[in-house]
Amino acid sequence: MAEAELSHDDLLAIQASSDCLYTENEVNAALDRMASDISTALSGSKPLVLCTMIGGIVVTGKLLERLDFPLSVDYIHATRYRGALQGAELDWIARPTESLQDRVVLIVDDIFDEGLTLEALIKDCISAGAKKVFSAVLLDKSRKKKSVVDVDFVGMAVDNRYVFGSGMDYKGYLRNASGIFAVAEEK
Repeated sequence: MAEAELSHDDLLAIQASSDCLYTENEVNAALDRMASDISTALSGSKPLVLCTMIGGIVVTGKLLERLDFPLSVDYIHATRYRGALQGAELDWIARPTESLQDRVVLIVDDIFDEGLTLEALIKDCISAGAKKVFSAVLLDKSRKKKSVVDVDFVGMAVDNRYVFGSGMDYKGYLRNASGIFAVAEEK
């Protein structure tokens, strides 16, 4: 189904038939762990936190509340999905407006799969003069695959299923679902 074909009832049915992989409490516990690890590593560096749009907006917002040290925030927007279920060519939409020159940068995103998008974001930050670039993702989907980059801070792992909630979408919808859900597998 294309996005335009999804009715309100279709989306409710997809949400109702999905499997809850992680509850809201489990997501919050993972964010607490990530924040602790990030604080230990970056608290003295006045980092620039880059929210990866659009999926990283929920994760970044919840993570920022937990980071109790000086930092600044900007965003970066490059996508391979554009509402599709599979990634394609990388499409740049917006680069950070703050200078990255000699900055410690923390890129925050919702999910890590193959790492192609994250690799491009890291390279872009380094070419813009970042001193050091770290990455943080709520979900790691790459455990059984070879990834092109490593993630520094990971909240939870998930099997290779189509997931939504906590910032991740299903065809552009359901990012606001509390917790992490996997679309029901067809039988």
